[in-house]
Amino acid sequence: MTVNELLQECKEYEAELISNRRYLHTHPGTGFDIQETFSFVKDKLIEMGYEPQECGKAGLVALAGGKKPGKVFMIRGDMDALPIQEEADVDFPSTNGKMHACGHDMHTTMMLGAAKLLKAHEDEINGTVKLMFQPAEEIFEGSHDMISNGLLKNPDVDAALMIHVMAGMPFPTGTAIVSDGGVSAPAADYFTIKIQGKGCHGSMPNNGVDPITVAAHIITALQEINARELALSDEAVLTIGSIHGGKASNAIPDTVELGGTIRTYDEDVREFLKTRMVEISQGTAATFRASAEVTFGSGCPTLVNDDDLSKCTVKYLQELFGPSKVFTAGQLNAMSGAKKAPKTAGSEDFAYVSQEVPSIMLAFAAGHPEEGYCYPQHHPKAKFDEAALTSGSAVYAYTAMRWLEEHN
Repeated sequence: MTVNELLQECKEYEAELISNRRYLHTHPGTGFDIQETFSFVKDKLIEMGYEPQECGKAGLVALAGGKKPGKVFMIRGDMDALPIQEEADVDFPSTNGKMHACGHDMHTTMMLGAAKLLKAHEDEINGTVKLMFQPAEEIFEGSHDMISNGLLKNPDVDAALMIHVMAGMPFPTGTAIVSDGGVSAPAADYFTIKIQGKGCHGSMPNNGVDPITVAAHIITALQEINARELALSDEAVLTIGSIHGGKASNAIPDTVELGGTIRTYDEDVREFLKTRMVEISQGTAATFRASAEVTFGSGCPTLVNDDDLSKCTVKYLQELFGPSKVFTAGQLNAMSGAKKAPKTAGSEDFAYVSQEVPSIMLAFAAGHPEEGYCYPQHHPKAKFDEAALTSGSAVYAYTAMRWLEEHN
């Protein structure tokens, strides 16, 4: 199979890919609650001749190839949406209060396109391609759940790839930006801080313990971690995103709850930050006769890109599209005059895979601002260029087959 033959074959699937994507777009689910998407993907895989296996709470795994001995390359497509009411200017909007504002419907569709290509050329695969259809990426739980349920075993995965479409990027649709080796996405942790005070009448604060005042002091004190306890090189963000406490203006409530997130690029910094958050919150609360409980919820580690796999992916995609549509993040930064490769601030739970096997993350342009794709991911008006579906399918399939060809 030549590059031109592969791209032409993808083009022949375009109408089907668009139809698949629009079904997925109008039937979004969130977290692990993605039954319509799950069933659609499973049925499509069976139609192609696969025997998809359920993995974890709502994941699916399928195998292509295996007719020749060799290694195993895994490709990942996430399937979940966001709890956002769609406002995008499209003819096929979601109406159930959920929205594929992060483009996961594009990823899932491209994976189905790759599955069709891989099945058609199964005899040519030197080893096995494992297809990972993942739920609950937005809440950082789906990848870990699938790994815990055997994702990377039977057969054991040797390397893995993920794609993330990006709207609003100043590049032609289908431009690939491959991560350089090293960390490209931060670890993420969500947390809540519950402050227990003692409610009383607002005119008699001496009779109670005001958790709102305590919350104010905790919020201020937590920012001192970045200002005075982390080194200049310790990149980290601590954000308080929600405060809930009290209902009456003339009453001091019993409790206040803070919610927020931290993002870090280093696991040691991550653990230090979490430890100090607990110590500062509890110590500050005790100073004012209250108590504080810090709970960390869902999260994910740093996403680490394998240096050799990064170089291989760039080479394969330049074979596929030519050098004008494939860059590394470092190359783009150098072109802009920056001195080091950028890191995304958005976390990605594919990070769990990257902690286990050599992995690579790449961004894929899917909508230029000058063509009306002006809104970024997670915006209710975000939309994506469906012209990316065919080339994205080719990226998944070609990268997997070429890596297996060179590493078996």
